[in-house]
Amino acid sequence: MTIFGKIMLAGAVALTAGAGTVQAGESEFLQSLHGQWTGKGSVKIRTHMKPISVTCNFTSSGGSSSLSLDGKCKGLVVFTKVISADLVSSGSRYSGAYTGAGTGKAGLSGARKGNEIDLQIKWAKEVNGDRVAQMSVRKLGDNGMQLVTVDRDPKTGKQVVTSDINLRRK
Repeated sequence: MTIFGKIMLAGAVALTAGAGTVQAGESEFLQSLHGQWTGKGSVKIRTHMKPISVTCNFTSSGGSSSLSLDGKCKGLVVFTKVISADLVSSGSRYSGAYTGAGTGKAGLSGARKGNEIDLQIKWAKEVNGDRVAQMSVRKLGDNGMQLVTVDRDPKTGKQVVTSDINLRRK
């Protein structure tokens, strides 16, 4: 699976906003991620494959309790993946949806800890031998963001970074 599939990173993703009170810190954190982003990284289509170098562009927007991330990553001459994820916060808890792994809409759920939103991905279909993976959206300073996905290798049982994309605000 690619970073795109795992990383909130491919098609359109829809999410319905949930009810709840948003802490002032969540609103400020989410708004600090708004903007145009560009960067590079690596993606593994499957846990046992070699990584592919990619260049990516994303647009991030949302409200005081939501974040939408839409983008595209390109690798090699023939590899292009559209990525999209939507998150809604209720306090420091997050939920949402992601499409991009080619398995249909995946569910996202997790929490923010400091400058990072840690999410569990629940795939619509089996990927790398199961239907779960991990994703993180990490704010790096004022103008940096890192998107990382991790999945379990079905043969070894070890955790494998399947995507790691570092972005800078344009």
